Amino acid sequence: MKIRIFIQIILLLLPGLAAAQLTDLRLPISLDADSTDYDGKKSMLRFKGLRLSQGNIGIEADEGLASKLDFEDSVWKFTGSVIIDVENGHIECDSADLQFLNHQLTLAVVEGSPATFELTRQGSDKPTYAEAGKLKYNLETGVIEFSEEATITENGNQISADFLAYDIKEQRVNAESSGSDDGRVRITYTPAEPEEETEDEDGSE
Repeated sequence: MKIRIFIQIILLLLPGLAAAQLTDLRLPISLDADSTDYDGKKSMLRFKGLRLSQGNIGIEADEGLASKLDFEDSVWKFTGSVIIDVENGHIECDSADLQFLNHQLTLAVVEGSPATFELTRQGSDKPTYAEAGKLKYNLETGVIEFSEEATITENGNQISADFLAYDIKEQRVNAESSGSDDGRVRITYTPAEPEEETEDEDGSE
């Protein structure tokens, strides 16, 4: 039996990532690799030591497979030490499947042991950190799903569950548990430290 908990919480975690990934997606794409070959039977391009960039988006991987190179309608699969950099954001994972349509990234599926995501929001010097075995980001609906021991941490506050879904537009987190003791939803809240009182120049408070 699964337990579902809806938590109205403003994490301010992923709007920055959404804006970053949607930025500059029609700019020229730069791609270089240590080697490349074409598998005619599978109609797939294979790249070794791949480095891909477009605007403020950068992707590195030991290997990349692509159904097409024009990004009009193609699927890319990256494996081995995958690093994805976006504006103020950094993702490290074992593999990532990215779907492009009309030169725009529409769906990203990331897996790792765990896959990690770090974002530094504007106006904050403390990064937001998330990790999960799998991350599925639908850029069209604005929903990101974290599964397989998912945890999101920000400013000392943490939420962990088997499944976490973040709706960017609604700024709402849906945490879902398997119902077992190990899979229960866990929330840790750390009160903010009180600001120190300042003294006037004459020494009075």
